[in-house]
Amino acid sequence: MATLSAAARREEARYAYDAFLKECPTSQLLARISDKWVGLIVSALGKAEGGSMRYSDLGRKIPGVSQKMLTQTLRSLERDGLVSRTVTPTVPVRVDYRLTELGAGLGTLLSSVKLWAETHFDEVSAHRAAYDEAAQSA
Repeated sequence: MATLSAAARREEARYAYDAFLKECPTSQLLARISDKWVGLIVSALGKAEGGSMRYSDLGRKIPGVSQKMLTQTLRSLERDGLVSRTVTPTVPVRVDYRLTELGAGLGTLLSSVKLWAETHFDEVSAHRAAYDEAAQSA
């Protein structure tokens, strides 16, 4: 059996989807879905009445997101097949966003993470304060 070089092992692992390798496509996907705006947008769409939301409603639902970031994130989610975009030719044009089946699966996971953060924030905050206090007295 031939010994593989480090580069050959990395290339072989890339095709085996090893997310610990920077070059692996799954690593890139994990980076995308771990983005703060992705999590908030997917969670908002997952809880949307009727299953879809207009662009302006998403912007109001997610405080702090700029129009530029909202647009970029929605485009990337659409490109990845997680969100569908429907344009209704009215005056003004109406654009609605909805999670695809793939996006809904991700939404379930991200909603759990969001719930965990909301449930455990006080505990994490207390640990941060204790850590910072210990670091200052050291």
